[in-house]
Amino acid sequence: MIEINGLHKKFGKNQVLRDLELSLKAGGITAVLGPNGSGKTTLIKTILGMVIPNSGEIKVNEKPIKKDFAYRKQIDYLPQLANFPNNLRLKELLRMIKDLRAESHYRDEQLMDLFELRPYLNMKLGQLSGGTRQKVNLTLALMSDSPLIILDEPTSGLDPVSLIHLKQFLLEEKKVGKTIILSSHITSFVEEMADQIVFLLDGKIYFQGSKAELKSQSEKSNFEQAIAWVLKQQHV
Repeated sequence: MIEINGLHKKFGKNQVLRDLELSLKAGGITAVLGPNGSGKTTLIKTILGMVIPNSGEIKVNEKPIKKDFAYRKQIDYLPQLANFPNNLRLKELLRMIKDLRAESHYRDEQLMDLFELRPYLNMKLGQLSGGTRQKVNLTLALMSDSPLIILDEPTSGLDPVSLIHLKQFLLEEKKVGKTIILSSHITSFVEEMADQIVFLLDGKIYFQGSKAELKSQSEKSNFEQAIAWVLKQQHV
């Protein structure tokens, strides 16, 4: 599904990604982890074509993404932070996004029920709480039913019920063969959801494998302790 070879990215003098190599097969849930500044969001944005690397190649479905924007139509993306026009009503935002994408099928009705957003349809976005705005963000990200889903901090601000609904939704997506990439600082969420772990330190992949392999390599039986062990390697 995704092949990355020799990826380098600098912002000024700051080397963010360093000769990064990554291969992700289609299907399943992969968590991209790492401390702040490790390159997680930059990696995600290079896959999306939002950040242009200094060197290296990215392929999606065996095709290089360079100078090819059509592949993005196969991706649902949730940014870590979403900025909405505060004076726009929720129903107006949904209509605008659907008009812009001009696709034949949307799942906004299903997602509005899932996240209980119907009472807010006539409210302006600036009046919504942070948690409700995140549910709007998730609805916009997931309503196109694409084969590749990329979620940057999807649990941010969610109440416990909405978090349960999100987990159930993603597991159903996995069942039908979707490829899901997520980034999260919530280790319990990652442990419950992810099949594979990709751990970045200083722009390089320090670990890639299953949760069981991570525990074995770290010699820790607890997932959270295994993650803490990886973080300590940055200072060894």
